[in-house]
Amino acid sequence: MAAPSPEIAAAAVRRPPWPAELKAGLVIVGTIVVLAVLAPWIAPHPWDTIAIKQRFLPPNPVHWLGTDDYGRDVLSRVLMGGHLSIAMGVAATVISVVIGVPIGLAAGYFKGATDEVLMRAADVLMAIPPIMLGLLVLAVTPPALWKTALAVGLVYVPPIARVTRSVTLALAEEEFIQAARARGETSLFILLRELLPNAWPPLIVEASLRVTYAILLSSALSFLGLGAQPPSSDWGLMIAEARQFIDQAPWIALAPGFAMCILVIGINLMGDGLRERLDPRLKQRIGKT
Repeated sequence: MAAPSPEIAAAAVRRPPWPAELKAGLVIVGTIVVLAVLAPWIAPHPWDTIAIKQRFLPPNPVHWLGTDDYGRDVLSRVLMGGHLSIAMGVAATVISVVIGVPIGLAAGYFKGATDEVLMRAADVLMAIPPIMLGLLVLAVTPPALWKTALAVGLVYVPPIARVTRSVTLALAEEEFIQAARARGETSLFILLRELLPNAWPPLIVEASLRVTYAILLSSALSFLGLGAQPPSSDWGLMIAEARQFIDQAPWIALAPGFAMCILVIGINLMGDGLRERLDPRLKQRIGKT
């Protein structure tokens, strides 16, 4: 069996190990995702069963996280709400990436008037606080989950577009792009076959962080009554329903709030680890500052 070439061996040596942040984030997020997927089978009680006689029970051996104002098991509702919150965050991020990446590619590659028009529009939208922009999109239509996902996705199109534009501007001056132009390749070919494949590492990192923001924003909209509707077990809606009982039964709000915090921390750790893994030079740049 032939020995690997010196170039392959050197690349293997230079390949950075998985950062601790990435490992920790994957464990946290993976655990929550598995629990959310298996929730219908592992939830100790039906998540929507009302038992008025058991309302406001504190955590106990039967109801590990207690019960809410309708006697529903809080643990079961948190588990069932996990897949909804995660799905909303992922769906909104996919929407923002699908719309924002082409905008950023076009702005960074064509420059000139195209760049000015697209980026000025992005600046206007980014000047509006995300929660206000989400409210603006949802206020004129009846609440629905798909509308919430669409609204949150549209909110984060401008940041995705700006990151994509920055990466495209840097790559557009590389030799392989100049070579593609010299070969007479079309702009569409260069955008899809040359620029996009080389822009994915920073875009993956940005998208992973946008999932965090999307989960928080969708939960905030549910808290305000413009996202998930009762009797849904969305974490933001659970916190909204529990706020009037915070003194009497704090566990109702603490359980979904704690779950949301753990998920956000896990995604942030995963994003930091991905950034370090996909861009080994980042650590060196930080050390020089």
